Amino acid sequence: MVVATLIFLTPLPLPAEEGGAQPIDKAFRTIEWIDLIPQDDLDALLNPPESLGDIVDGSVEDQIASQMQLAMDQASDSRYQQALVSARVVPEFDGQAIRLPGFIVPLEFGQDQRGITKFFLVPYFGACIHMPPPPPNQIVYAEYDRGIVLDSLYQPYWLLGVLSTSLVENDTAIAAYSIRVEQIEVYIEE
Repeated sequence: MVVATLIFLTPLPLPAEEGGAQPIDKAFRTIEWIDLIPQDDLDALLNPPESLGDIVDGSVEDQIASQMQLAMDQASDSRYQQALVSARVVPEFDGQAIRLPGFIVPLEFGQDQRGITKFFLVPYFGACIHMPPPPPNQIVYAEYDRGIVLDSLYQPYWLLGVLSTSLVENDTAIAAYSIRVEQIEVYIEE
């Protein structure tokens, strides 16, 4: 059975990079993905309908496309389904300098075609690549003029910058938040 699952990255301390990298600016508030979900959406996601447990593995209802269509069809019927596609934000984050970990989904490259200058930051690997994408309030649209060259899509990063609560639509997904990136650091587990 396929059930929409939210995976939340828990920030871990990040050691200073070799070569005398500057320590993280204390003005950036470290947040978690769960912080970006309005409380009533979070309550709905943490209490899915009992009927989800009735779906038989391998059945038509178990197929991802069917799940996505069902989520859209029932969005007005179920608070849980509404939360799965919610673009609602936590307004207090608008204009806040934050630090958030996640995975990069490339959208646009710079003039040199090497560095990624526009991308989505998502809470888990594969989000936005596989259907359905996370709720819009679990996707952050990012712009980074300097560009970042990725060695691997599996590598998570810390983004530091000022968050805004502006909706950005793309063929890949919809983001309820955006960030003007000031700094990117590799996310390292200790």
